[in-house]
Amino acid sequence: MNPDSVPSNRPSSAQVAPRGRWLNSTVLGIGLASLCSDWSHEIATAAMPAFLATMGVAAAWIGLIEGVSDGLSSFAKLASGHWTDRLTRRKPVMIAGYLVTALGTASFGCATAAWHVLLARAGAWLGRGVRTPVRKAMLAAAVTPATYGRAFGFERMMDTCGAIVGPATAFFLLNALGHNYPKLFFWTLVPGLAAVACVAFLVRERQRTRVSSISFREGLRRLPAPYRKFLVAVGFFGAGDFAHTLLILLAAQRLMPTLGVAGAASAAIGLYVAHNIFYAGFAFIAGWLADRMSKPRLLAGGYALAAIMALAVMTLPLGLWTLALVFVLGGIYVAIEETLEDSLCAELVDETQHGMAFGVLATVNGLGDFLSSIVVGALWSAFGTTVAFGYSLLLFIIGAVLVLRVVVPARAA
Repeated sequence: MNPDSVPSNRPSSAQVAPRGRWLNSTVLGIGLASLCSDWSHEIATAAMPAFLATMGVAAAWIGLIEGVSDGLSSFAKLASGHWTDRLTRRKPVMIAGYLVTALGTASFGCATAAWHVLLARAGAWLGRGVRTPVRKAMLAAAVTPATYGRAFGFERMMDTCGAIVGPATAFFLLNALGHNYPKLFFWTLVPGLAAVACVAFLVRERQRTRVSSISFREGLRRLPAPYRKFLVAVGFFGAGDFAHTLLILLAAQRLMPTLGVAGAASAAIGLYVAHNIFYAGFAFIAGWLADRMSKPRLLAGGYALAAIMALAVMTLPLGLWTLALVFVLGGIYVAIEETLEDSLCAELVDETQHGMAFGVLATVNGLGDFLSSIVVGALWSAFGTTVAFGYSLLLFIIGAVLVLRVVVPARAA
């Protein structure tokens, strides 16, 4: 048989032709959309606890709202990842996802009971889950494999800038609007719809061939062995990677004896802002490094930084400056983790499998976030911070060792 006639799952030469500079219109549009969308829902997230407090509901409602929303989002990512590989046009799905998130977030303003907020948040997070694998697949398709790191690092940097600006905007609007929560939530439509516009007018979709329809199980089976090893490493690390709101609680508790209740709360929030600033700054640096060195080794380094952070919490006297070190390490390792996981995922699988691979990765991360925060919180309450962060330390080390065993296949010529 003529070797040239053998079918291949690799994209054709036309599909993998150089895509020009990495910071093209699509990368810029996706980055700006991430910034604006995160800006929008971070306004609502910052105000949501106080809004629920005005209804006189129990704190358990916040956990229920976040848990249901995150769970729904995780499974939406899995389904969307499988589905998006079968589409010839992905952009309309991404536009719809951003639009649903914007409308769901703004609909907080119509809520008069906690269950209304639950429905609104769940709807917004459903849109967020649907769009995530599509966005990542389109971002990978817009650049060459040699620039995956910079493209994903830029997107993470822009997303985190939204997480910095959002709470600050909520603080400003609450005071400007006289703590009128419905008006504040309706204002989230401005950046939310701006995100939709960025996708609609800046993102350019490359023509792609429709992938043959296969079952979800078959799609999972076809994912290559190196990707599966990578997923195991991510799963172990994620099972210990707790939500960093727990660091805010840690700082508030440890600083209270010296700064008082109000001072400790302000300091803890300030440390979290610093955490997000370092996260935003190092996301692009991590992406730049990823395009110049071994991605598994760099990701293992990020996981090792997480282990150092956990060790610092366990062994250092936690005053203001040592807590600052903990928050800075937290911001840096999350920047490396998220940027490298996405760019390594894109490199480990064929372009025709990007949607499925990103969907599975997002679901594993989502389940890990859910499990880790519950376990670390429970261990903290029962046995103290040493045991709680020791649990995370162990899983961080296992994740770092396992990811070093991932071999990136040679790129097709």
